[in-house]
Amino acid sequence: MKKILNHLFEYKTLTKEEARQVLIGIGTGHYNTAQIAAFLTVYMMRSITVHELEGFRDAMLELCVPVDLSDFDAMDLCGTGGDGKDTFNISTLSAFVVAGAGQQVAKHGNHGVSSLCGSSTVMEYLGYQFTSDVDKLRSMVDKAGICFLHAPLFHPAMKNVAPIRKDLGVKTFFNVLGPIANPSFPKKQLLGVFSLELARLYAYLYQQTPKRFMILHALDGYDEVSLTGAFKIITSHAEQVLTPQQIGLRQLLPEQLTGGQSVEESAQIFMNVLKNEATPAQREAVVANSAMALYAAEVVRSIEDAILMAKESLDSGRALTCFNKLIAA
Repeated sequence: MKKILNHLFEYKTLTKEEARQVLIGIGTGHYNTAQIAAFLTVYMMRSITVHELEGFRDAMLELCVPVDLSDFDAMDLCGTGGDGKDTFNISTLSAFVVAGAGQQVAKHGNHGVSSLCGSSTVMEYLGYQFTSDVDKLRSMVDKAGICFLHAPLFHPAMKNVAPIRKDLGVKTFFNVLGPIANPSFPKKQLLGVFSLELARLYAYLYQQTPKRFMILHALDGYDEVSLTGAFKIITSHAEQVLTPQQIGLRQLLPEQLTGGQSVEESAQIFMNVLKNEATPAQREAVVANSAMALYAAEVVRSIEDAILMAKESLDSGRALTCFNKLIAA
């Protein structure tokens, strides 16, 4: 690691293979905490390159505990986090709306590192029991249309990094890796990112795969469709900038999307949305992101149809039913 650190401190970058080897070394306990912290710090001070991202991704997937959900047409919906906006759990809620609309979901998530309440945090609080039992997970998708993959159970090699990330308390390149390291290897994905630069990196990476994907970034810094302003979407076919008005929804204020001051408050917002007791702003943010996922999965032909489908999933109670079935399972 000393050689790698000196290389990086000279403002040089890693090749794809060097990046893969370093991350495998981290995952297999070859380096001490000070060396790992120094390595992470490099990427807080400069951008990650495409080759480094590819190498890190390959190492994560090589070291993961795979989940075979190939019988299902499951997709993942997630954001990188790290946008500092402290919104409620929009992408996790959207996963249930999408499942309620008939598109099966394998949601990959974790506890928040740079935020109060990550997807795993709210799911655990609401009664979900994390599992890596593949038969149970398959049963969940079959019965509820969705399963939840708690990242630490499927990336045990990263246990060396977890306490360091927690102590640092800021976003690291692991925020960037989480969304592209789903152990079920989904063929469809909606991915929200906190910067336009990162959106382009992901787009380059995904355009080399057969995956159906949509990468989205709100131009005011959110890693999701916040409806607080214009947002960019990137697919394998095109790039487009849209406004809330263009997709038939109203513009929101940042304070309308806050996630609460505690896990309990976040969980209350979560259930209010599923029970159709949320504020109009909370509901519309979830509808917007759910619609983008349905559109990305090519369940519908237009964003307008996807919005109608997302609203129907909430209004009919099917999203709530998916949640209840998952918890019961």
